[in-house]
Amino acid sequence: MRPDTPAENVDHPAEAARLERTAARYPEDAEALLLQAAAHLELAGDRPAATTLYDRLLSSPDTLETPHLVRALKASNLWEYGHEAEARAIIDGVRTASPRDPAPWVIVAESLEAHDELEAAQETFTAGVALLLTDVPEPPYSTHPLLFGRHRVRRMLGVSHDEWDTLADTLHSSSVSLDELHDPKRVWSLGSDNPAELEAEISRLRAELGAYREALSRPFPVAVLHWPEGELAELVGAYESLATEYPSHEEHLATIEGSLRELAASGTPNLGIVTGTVPSYEAFAASEGASPGDVDLLPQYATTLAARGRAVVWPPQRGASCWCGSGEAYGECHGG
Repeated sequence: MRPDTPAENVDHPAEAARLERTAARYPEDAEALLLQAAAHLELAGDRPAATTLYDRLLSSPDTLETPHLVRALKASNLWEYGHEAEARAIIDGVRTASPRDPAPWVIVAESLEAHDELEAAQETFTAGVALLLTDVPEPPYSTHPLLFGRHRVRRMLGVSHDEWDTLADTLHSSSVSLDELHDPKRVWSLGSDNPAELEAEISRLRAELGAYREALSRPFPVAVLHWPEGELAELVGAYESLATEYPSHEEHLATIEGSLRELAASGTPNLGIVTGTVPSYEAFAASEGASPGDVDLLPQYATTLAARGRAVVWPPQRGASCWCGSGEAYGECHGG
């Protein structure tokens, strides 16, 4: 849930304020938007203000989609500005809750790692991996940071590889191996007087940074609008003028995949998909003073959903479910 733009290009306080204003306008998206705002405040060095946003979200935990994620982020932030005891208590609570989302596990484990609690970090990474990946045929992309983080901490501890480390090596796609990236001796090499050693280390660091930025620094996506089958039937039933745009649900899905592939082939980067609902679309049309039956309103609606953080990246990562909602892996559905 970190900002998606490199730090040197952003006025973080201003961006946090913009996200808070957007959250007030679209309360249904407030959780994702306020988490982004809190991350910008952390990057701006205003950690108390970030904590205030986390507390604001946690004041209504029953309405949160990811309460464990919010708690994990709050703990990590608290520890960074001296509230260690409170942070540890929250981390223990997150671990005890055993969330099925990998993100809270990664955040609390990395927080422990950042404060040299390597044994505790390894235990946390391992607990998350065992919970989420036991008897899983192919790890979802969202769980890869768990495996990579566990590999890194175990490498620093000098622990021998096990089957989870081997799996992490298999999933890692960079030209520099995980063993190299996570080698503690790399830190020592930075003090070398040998130009060749320094040049090799710079190359490895560039590869690591490139992989990190590719994963986390995505600019605003070009988003294509997707309607689930029930929503599309309700939409076309209510606004007959849209029937020519959407002859059938099957054709709608095929058009989405085809359009995205054409955009990708033309070199358009960072493509995404947003999923619409009829009530949301009607509310958007009303806010624009336009008719929901206006075909020209559809791309504007898609752009607005993307701006509210609703876009998911296309194509889905290896092992991820298809964007269409079938529940099948993308490679066995529209990605086949």
